[in-house]
Amino acid sequence: MARIKLDINGPLIFKARICVRISDINYGNHVGNDAFVSMIHEARMQWLNTKDFSELDIQGTGLIMSDLVLEFKQEAFYGEHLEVEVIKGEVSKVSFELYYVIYTTRPRGRELLCKAKTGMVCYNYAQKKVSAIPPALTELLETVL
Repeated sequence: MARIKLDINGPLIFKARICVRISDINYGNHVGNDAFVSMIHEARMQWLNTKDFSELDIQGTGLIMSDLVLEFKQEAFYGEHLEVEVIKGEVSKVSFELYYVIYTTRPRGRELLCKAKTGMVCYNYAQKKVSAIPPALTELLETVL
């Protein structure tokens, strides 16, 4: 079976810090797959919140996740402090890609835990239709660390 391989090479636009909670741990005594999805969602929300945006309101426009890919590399454990790098991918008139790289620091050094990608589509919930990326979101996407 061929494995998914994410090629990430865009600009870094945000870094989030997340601590692994006990509710993130599954029966294997490590972070569950669903918790990694929640962590990238949290990183995206922290990024949007830097400009007081939410996924429901960026100058009247909301966001819908159109696709999601995760590439698991290593386990993460309760109490570990994770760093989530948010990286800009392709941008079109109505949508954009975000990549996420999740690391932790252990005695051996910084270790890669997971890579992910989300496709995000701008959506006007009041009109129930896809809409253009608002200028404030374009500006946020252009803010490079």
